[in-house]
Amino acid sequence: MDTSLTPDAQTGLRDEERPARRDYDALPASDPKSPVALFGTDEPLAMDSGVTLAPFQVAYQTVGTLNAEHSNAVLICHALTGDQHFAHTHPVTKKPGWWETLVGPGKPIDTDRYFVICSNVIGSCMGSTGPASLDPATGRPYGLDFPLVTIRDMVRAQAMLLDRLGIRDLFLCIGGSMGGMQVLQWASLFPERVFAAMPIATGARHSAQNIAFHEVGRQAIMADPAWADGRYLEEGTRPAKGLGVARMGAHITYLSEPALHRKFGRRLQNRAAPTFSFNADFQIESYLRHQGLSFVERFDANAYLYLTRAMDYFDLAEDHGGVLANAFRGSKTRFCVISFTSDWLFPTADSRAIVHALNAVAAPVAFVEVESDKGHDAFLLDEPALFSAARGFIDAAARARGL
Repeated sequence: MDTSLTPDAQTGLRDEERPARRDYDALPASDPKSPVALFGTDEPLAMDSGVTLAPFQVAYQTVGTLNAEHSNAVLICHALTGDQHFAHTHPVTKKPGWWETLVGPGKPIDTDRYFVICSNVIGSCMGSTGPASLDPATGRPYGLDFPLVTIRDMVRAQAMLLDRLGIRDLFLCIGGSMGGMQVLQWASLFPERVFAAMPIATGARHSAQNIAFHEVGRQAIMADPAWADGRYLEEGTRPAKGLGVARMGAHITYLSEPALHRKFGRRLQNRAAPTFSFNADFQIESYLRHQGLSFVERFDANAYLYLTRAMDYFDLAEDHGGVLANAFRGSKTRFCVISFTSDWLFPTADSRAIVHALNAVAAPVAFVEVESDKGHDAFLLDEPALFSAARGFIDAAARARGL
């Protein structure tokens, strides 16, 4: 596997032939600070849109050691705004890995026992090919010329990465939210390659309400004049205001009213009385503005459009004749489905629908509803009941696997 090629080598363009603006050279899309698997024109990715993507690349990170039998591989699937840096210091924010609560030595996903992989999904912006990547045909960022992506496309690309790494099948596939969608797609598309699956805080399809929230965010981005019809990287602009507002709106859906009340209530921000202005008088306003500002420093606006659309399109039942159970018929994968009581983005009813479908085809499945007031983001936080359930399921699956 050659991970040494630069974007210049991939496009074949010399410096003098490249666009004058080179700001994107330093972006994570071009410089992900992680290993990158390159797939040439002879290894195309067939996408649901009918487009064949080639060449393309997948950025990824690993922790742990692959055993001699290659039987201890764990694939972590990241959520919408996540990336491959699940247990590594983030190259942009310098913060710890986003799932270090669950992954590490002695933790439920024990890196002393398992070889853990996480790839940046196709369509994102942390090194895997997406709208911020250079189009080899033009030497310029794809922008909206990049083909629309689906969850199934993401999984196909991950499967190609695993093939490149010499991993035939997975001991465990795990993820939350959009990551949970990928887990379900893996179990449906490649059941023979998934020994155990743990979809967390997710659903087998996106609800109308979730599509609506995503559309508001997309419209905020596209209404920003700096978006420049998706060509902002070439124009040297950035739709920071639009992307920031999109993040603010989405972040509200990741929390719960009790969590917001406990953390912020109606407390004022560094003042004793209202200013009678549109400044951030309340702590919650200041918090959301901070979330928006910090997000635009690490994420690409077009990638946000593409990944939210991929979630909108996901409907596993529709892909199988309108019957969700058909997606898992004949599967021998062991499942553990987890939801949270205060998650109103992917409520427990969505998880129960998955469990009922698995029961209908006699697939082995455990279901855990975690009592939590932390909302959708509970799967990323310090939640002992989640850790206990994950440890119990993973340890039992490891015994069955002979690990």
